[in-house]
Amino acid sequence: MQQKPVLHTVLSPKLLDLYDISNSIVVIIDVFRATSTIATALYNGASRVIPVAEVDKCIEIGNRIGGITAGERDGKVIEGLAHGNSPAEYPRSFIEGKSLVLTTTNGTKLLHMALKNGASEIITGSFPNLSAVCNHLLAANKNVILGCSAWKDRINIEDALFAGAVISQIKDAFTIHCDSSLMAEDLYQLHQNDLYQFIRKTTHWHRLAAFGLEKDLEYCVTANAANVLPIYRNGDLVIA
Repeated sequence: MQQKPVLHTVLSPKLLDLYDISNSIVVIIDVFRATSTIATALYNGASRVIPVAEVDKCIEIGNRIGGITAGERDGKVIEGLAHGNSPAEYPRSFIEGKSLVLTTTNGTKLLHMALKNGASEIITGSFPNLSAVCNHLLAANKNVILGCSAWKDRINIEDALFAGAVISQIKDAFTIHCDSSLMAEDLYQLHQNDLYQFIRKTTHWHRLAAFGLEKDLEYCVTANAANVLPIYRNGDLVIA
């Protein structure tokens, strides 16, 4: 009998070094809001999203390629950048055919860590592209790391919820001996029917709702609203 691939959930970038990811697909999860925005921009016709860690590099690349620069720190658009991390800022009428250069507090950092640690493939996931992520992981039949971006290395609920949603759909195809995965799945099963209410308890909700972003955050836990698969290729996130 063929052995099933293995799935692990990493609840914070600080924990990534504990795992051998060299033979794994790493799913970068940053629900509020980077990976929701990436899926949305690509779904609405962006030619690519270029994830960068530093603001200066974001500006430099944006100027060089004529791209749209975007990024926030602590919920506010960074000085020198044109746009923020809100999925609502990237309708088709605005983003179609353009390159988005994006810097974020947490998700971009984890993506670059996964690259450095030798991930065999990197994709990004959030509720708006839940089915695309699950279908890809089932078809690939490889080891999986569900990588939660957390918030400044502290575990957050919304990323764990998404990991749990993925696990709920694909667990029969994987070997899962991982308490963080079991915990994430239980959390999702418990709250899958009241996600809009449950996310109001999160620290990120309180942080971002203060900027009037409630509708944004509800969108970020809406399944399959932008159901494409962003995959990392040669420095860009593009639709697989």
